[in-house]
Amino acid sequence: MSRRAPIIAGVVMALVAVLAVVFLVLPKMNEVGEAEDQLQAAQDAEIGLEAELRALQQAQAEAPETEQAIAAIEDQIPPTADLPSLFRLLQSAADRSAVDFFSFTPSSPVVDATSSYSTIPSTIVVSGGYFALDEFLFLLETLPRAAKATQIAVAPTASTDPSAPSTSSLLQLQTTVEFFTTDTSSGPGSIPGPTAGAGS
Repeated sequence: MSRRAPIIAGVVMALVAVLAVVFLVLPKMNEVGEAEDQLQAAQDAEIGLEAELRALQQAQAEAPETEQAIAAIEDQIPPTADLPSLFRLLQSAADRSAVDFFSFTPSSPVVDATSSYSTIPSTIVVSGGYFALDEFLFLLETLPRAAKATQIAVAPTASTDPSAPSTSSLLQLQTTVEFFTTDTSSGPGSIPGPTAGAGS
């Protein structure tokens, strides 16, 4: 009996040690593993937040330039057709180029089916000397408002000035130009906006 006592005590101690490992150590190891996973996730989230913060700070620093770019785009493609302003731009170009005659005939805006803007097809007619027409085309190309010439025709024309010699070499320029607006609530093919029918 005395010989078995140490063996039984040893077995009991081993069982106690195993149970301690199973019920005490392993759960703690699992908790440590979960804590490490949570720490890694928190560190990853912190890295992501720092990157987002840097992006926001950069966007804030670039905000004035971005606002200027947006304003420039709105000047080129305004939110409304604003035909009076467009006419003044073209009249100014005609005056600066010293053409003899100028006319501007805009059509109703047409909504582009594939984009969120409207096109304003227009016909512009000017007459004058070669250099005056060349200057007008240059000013048309560099207008603050975006313009796309789709057709240009030049032909000789008679002077409207009775004192001018019959050999005077005047030219007439007729061009079809498209102007643009982000307004899609007016004109053929448009989606009526909140002011549809106003003033009619």
